[in-house]
Amino acid sequence: MLLAQAFIAPEQGSRCALTGGEWYSPYDDVYVDAAGGLDVDHMVPLAEAWDSGAGAWSAQEREAYANDLGDDRALIAVTARSNRSKADQDPATWLPPQQSYRCAYLADWVAVKMRWQLTVDDAERQALTDGVAGCPNVPVRVTFAR
Repeated sequence: MLLAQAFIAPEQGSRCALTGGEWYSPYDDVYVDAAGGLDVDHMVPLAEAWDSGAGAWSAQEREAYANDLGDDRALIAVTARSNRSKADQDPATWLPPQQSYRCAYLADWVAVKMRWQLTVDDAERQALTDGVAGCPNVPVRVTFAR
């Protein structure tokens, strides 16, 4: 995941340790030059997925969701600080601080929810509706995972 999202490729050493390289964290508009400064964020956090239907899935389905490499929007490398501020929140209570990324974030959120057929609660639906009101009308393409 980190190798795929680096815009300057790092060197991969023993035990898969990464040195060098550079990444961009769109949540907070920060460039990161050390893999240790990054977290891999689930676009829709695991706890949110659980509350939105994944709690009824088999262990195999939950593992597939947690490690979804079939859609580039499911997992994203971001600064540890921004990922931890997001925690398990949905768009009703957290949006990326980088304003120019919010439309993409909301579209990606919807795509992941649709891909995995996860539910949306009322507060989340309202936040999504309000959040995309000023966004360009761009189709969201989804390949269903289940």
